[in-house]
Amino acid sequence: MPAAKWSTAEELATDEDAFIKLMHCLAGVYFWEFFTSLDFDWAFISGKKKFQWPLIFYMLGRYCLFFALIGILIALDARTEVNCQALYTFDQLAGDAAVGLASINLSIRTMAVWSQNLWIVIPLVLVILGHWSLILQGVLLTAEWIPGQGCAITKTNNTTLAATFIYSMCFDALVMVLSVIKLYGRKQRSQLVSILFKDGMIYFLVAFIANAIATSFMVLNLNAIMAIIFNVPAAIASTIVACRAVRRLSNFSNNGPEIYTASSHSGVVGFRSMTNQVQSSHGVATRPRSGHTKDISAGVHVQMQTFTVEEAPDNLRPKALDLESAGSETDVGSPVDYADYKSEAL
Repeated sequence: MPAAKWSTAEELATDEDAFIKLMHCLAGVYFWEFFTSLDFDWAFISGKKKFQWPLIFYMLGRYCLFFALIGILIALDARTEVNCQALYTFDQLAGDAAVGLASINLSIRTMAVWSQNLWIVIPLVLVILGHWSLILQGVLLTAEWIPGQGCAITKTNNTTLAATFIYSMCFDALVMVLSVIKLYGRKQRSQLVSILFKDGMIYFLVAFIANAIATSFMVLNLNAIMAIIFNVPAAIASTIVACRAVRRLSNFSNNGPEIYTASSHSGVVGFRSMTNQVQSSHGVATRPRSGHTKDISAGVHVQMQTFTVEEAPDNLRPKALDLESAGSETDVGSPVDYADYKSEAL
């Protein structure tokens, strides 16, 4: 289609109708995802699970996008005059913030995988600050109230918007490469490492493709509506996969016994005594060996196969399991604050 035809009144009306229908469809998808996962949020709000600082970014990302979508629906469905500029300014900032917070969630995992190595943490923090300097640029679109039609986007700053999404793609690529370097070469992958690798790869692919599509339409700049029509799908895709990755990691420790190491080089792994589960009618509960009973609250939690010791019933009693060689195959880093997820600390 010739470029001039994208700016005709008929084409703009068609694009606006498509935009409205797409936004309602995407809002329904995200609201379904949001409400079906509220039990996870409520567990922390009600105190059933201990709330730790990394979840701040998870919560902010979810709720920023939730309220941004509500604002978009209000702007699209309003039948009485509203302040369209204020609504779309809020929607833009909240939606872009959700994209930035999704990237932060992935970068926190990468910092943890690298055991909070300052050579990794400091550059990533600087990259995050650069990302947010673009996100908080200010008003990047202009919207007006048109009688009989409602709120309409009349102008967009495509250069800054495109730069923000391109930066997001490069940011996600960077943290994914760092994770792959650390995790991919392991001789034997624990279930935890597999989850980290798989979820990180899925997040990167989904977010990268969604952001690439949005950026392409911003660069083409066919008209004010088509330039931003795929921004919301990109934000929703990034937020959903990032939040699911956080929930999977957080729930991982609740599905089986946990073990910890004193450091990434100690090579000593013991079952946490808090589990104290009898694994079969002739199995035994396990405890840390007496030489390794020091409480390490920020250790590395790793999913292991359940071990049982078969004994005669009259000799059934707790015994320690010698897993001296397990540490080198299972731990993924030294103790880090990310352990406070109450999921798997990396």
